[in-house]
Amino acid sequence: MILRDVTLRDGLQLTGKVLPTERKVQIARQLLALGVPELEIGSMARPDLVPPMANTLELVAQLTPEELERCWVWVATPRHVAKAAEAGVRNFQYCFSVSDAHNKANIGRTTEDSLAAMPEAVRFAHEAGGRIQLCLATAFTCPFDGPVDPARVLAIAADARAEGAADIVIADTLGQAYPGQVAALIGAAAATGRWGTPEHRIVFHGHDTWGMGVANSLAALNAGAAVVDGSLGGLGGCPFAPGASGNTSSEDLLFATRPEWFTPPVLSDLVKISEDLLTELGEPNRSRTAEGAHSKAAAFEWVIGASE
Repeated sequence: MILRDVTLRDGLQLTGKVLPTERKVQIARQLLALGVPELEIGSMARPDLVPPMANTLELVAQLTPEELERCWVWVATPRHVAKAAEAGVRNFQYCFSVSDAHNKANIGRTTEDSLAAMPEAVRFAHEAGGRIQLCLATAFTCPFDGPVDPARVLAIAADARAEGAADIVIADTLGQAYPGQVAALIGAAAATGRWGTPEHRIVFHGHDTWGMGVANSLAALNAGAAVVDGSLGGLGGCPFAPGASGNTSSEDLLFATRPEWFTPPVLSDLVKISEDLLTELGEPNRSRTAEGAHSKAAAFEWVIGASE
């Protein structure tokens, strides 16, 4: 399992507060140093619509090329890709919604318009020597239109205009999906033969609105996903999706999956980073793992201070 921590993009975008560039740099470097494999660090969304993303390119400018190799930036148009590439970005998450209603609210165009523009976005990314992901928001439900037909998701995933994408991101934007539903859609995407390989990974982006974040992520991994998204303390959500709440907690995902680099000392450091940030933002901590790490069960090695 590979965790991509999305705190600095999807985590921050609902807070309404612009975190200083230096603070974002600090958090990115802390997470990378702990061993978090990949990060989503910002967005090319309009600053007037999503103010917390206003200093994304300033953050990019402060990171080294080696650090940026492990970082992704959200984009929605070919122009976004070109502008981000010029600033040094090499990993682009080209995102649009499966449902037209949400894509119009989020990006201001139809799903077909976004898909039609993808070949140009792919070309710009490849000319920069980078990678680009096909990211499908509202892959399960739409806040305006309700349930989304899985066939529509699979049709976009199979569309020739998405060729050239390194990965596909399947997003439960509202956190309304359940494990069987997630497993079925991820499994169907993997069964096409186009996705679900080391060269073309399936990424699951979940939210914990209905308490299914970890369960859905585990279902996705078992069905063929290689990467799952999470944010510190479950921070975040989509400002253009009524009813969406925080992401699945990175701490909870790591405690559930136990990658080799994730040890009790790493958890302790991660909880400290998370709590400092959430206190700074005035946001609640939704991580059950962080709560458990402060318990009095001193004989359990994952409790903070138990191994000291």
